[in-house]
Amino acid sequence: MIESGDIRKGMTVEMDGALYKILDFKHIKIGRGSAQVRMKLRNITEGHTIERTFQAGERFAVAHLERRTAQFLYRDGDLLYLMDTETFDQNPISTDLVKDLTGYLKEGMTLDIILHGDEPIGVELPTTVDLIVTRTDPGFKGNTAQGGTKPATLETDLTLNVPLFVNEGDTIKVDTRTGQYQERV
Repeated sequence: MIESGDIRKGMTVEMDGALYKILDFKHIKIGRGSAQVRMKLRNITEGHTIERTFQAGERFAVAHLERRTAQFLYRDGDLLYLMDTETFDQNPISTDLVKDLTGYLKEGMTLDIILHGDEPIGVELPTTVDLIVTRTDPGFKGNTAQGGTKPATLETDLTLNVPLFVNEGDTIKVDTRTGQYQERV
């Protein structure tokens, strides 16, 4: 158990039978009343965000999460097959756990599976991934006053904006947190 004064951003707590990740919190002291803590929480399994206010000193159960390194093998319909790098067990997980991160998954890449008990509750990708540009329009020199961008389709069917100098066949580095182009590799 942890008190409201000891909470930090990124912690995972159990409330009302569900797991919540603390996105933000604020300590509020009103003139006559007792202090309060206002938290912005995201339900890990369902993905929705809520805001709740608690009295200062209230206690929360910290969720014990385990991270396991796994290798992405392949996708079959709504299932992703991952191999645990320690035990070499192949475990299918639903694409619902990965949500909008499937555009960054490349066969053979290493990622972290987040487990609560024995149940997978999420996947954490590396900060950046290298992907090959499969389709983009040619960029023409001199058609912009500043650095322009153009849409590009990557090997995982992800589409994002890249600078004009990027061509088909180039390998680029993409930030998985923001979904933006980083650099040409």
